[in-house]
Amino acid sequence: MTDNKSASRALATARRAEAHAQKGEAAARAACDALGAYLRARFADSLATRILAGYMPMRSEIDPRAAMCAHPGPVCVPVIPALHSPLVFHRWTPDSPMVPGRFGALVPEQADPLVPHILIVPLLAFDARGHRLGYGGGFYDRTLAQLRAAGHVLAIGLAYSAQEQPKVPTEPTDEKLDVIVTEAGVLVLKR
Repeated sequence: MTDNKSASRALATARRAEAHAQKGEAAARAACDALGAYLRARFADSLATRILAGYMPMRSEIDPRAAMCAHPGPVCVPVIPALHSPLVFHRWTPDSPMVPGRFGALVPEQADPLVPHILIVPLLAFDARGHRLGYGGGFYDRTLAQLRAAGHVLAIGLAYSAQEQPKVPTEPTDEKLDVIVTEAGVLVLKR
């Protein structure tokens, strides 16, 4: 399985980089608009009380910051506290001072922990079953398992439509997404 995932990651990274170069900001804006509309419809009057976790985009990841800025409630971003552990989340605002964290992702300079209700998840590839291909560290899988064990969290994959593939290779520890949002629209999945 590891070889299959490694080969899939290499192909998915190239596909995502190409989509990012071709569609970039326009696709990110369309995906964030679709995400915002979905969340407003799903949570109606309670959206302002829901904590949204986004992420600071790296490399060719689709940029979620427009959706993060538009969210009416608290927003946070992931922080890697240690290898092989679940992520923790610290409050973020557009003017938060940021510093490099593990693996180079920017994190808030000031730690103000939050526990998200809605988690926007970056990915290399996804399939229509709700499986995602990540970077291989297992951070989001451990985090989703922990958050789901403690209560409900809505896991939303944010991606370019070009990142879809027929079938993502999976392992028993891989956590499925609840929703996938691309510039082409919203796919709500059954878990």
